Amino acid sequence: MSSPSTPAGDLAFVVRTIARTAVDNEGAFGDLDAVAGDGDFGYSLARGFEIVLADWDTLDPGTPDEFLKKVALVISKRVGGTSGPLWGTAFLRAAGAVKDRTELDAADAVAMLRAAAEGIKARGKSDLGDKTLLDALIPMTDALEQRLAEGGPGAGPAELAALAASTARTSADATTSMQARRGRQSYTGERSIGSPDPGAVAVAVMAERVAAEWDVRD
Repeated sequence: MSSPSTPAGDLAFVVRTIARTAVDNEGAFGDLDAVAGDGDFGYSLARGFEIVLADWDTLDPGTPDEFLKKVALVISKRVGGTSGPLWGTAFLRAAGAVKDRTELDAADAVAMLRAAAEGIKARGKSDLGDKTLLDALIPMTDALEQRLAEGGPGAGPAELAALAASTARTSADATTSMQARRGRQSYTGERSIGSPDPGAVAVAVMAERVAAEWDVRD
């Protein structure tokens, strides 16, 4: 893996952390999905990201767009249910946001997240307020974009990672009172009210782990 002091190394760290988090939380994500869904979210996500980790040495984070495209391909092929197309599209759109770029910065991170969210919107025909992972991903992206626009002290990578994590967690928790309008949970109607959306929680847990491990990344 690239040195963590480089932009490519930072991207690789984030993607690898996402993958590890998906695998480590298979049971927790599945249990949460079982409350109002079919319970396969954790299993599906873990199976895809296991392959990402197993094939890690074949991926080249030094070319960000190609790296993300390869991850997208694995996810699309290996993750079952609706999660595969959505998460695969997210990585593919993120790749498009940094096409032909070799040096990345915080603005590129926002661009990748924004592109991922727009891809999920289009593929899942969903939006903010539908009780999906977008309800954590979009507010997190908005918060980062606003912080970068403000500039000044406290806009370093570690601080931005912490902001992403806290915003994603608050936003994921807020989905508890929502009624699902997309995905399998929407089939249960009002029964979807009272538990947070598994996808939004996954985004929050992943962001929290990135923030927690940022200063000790390898």
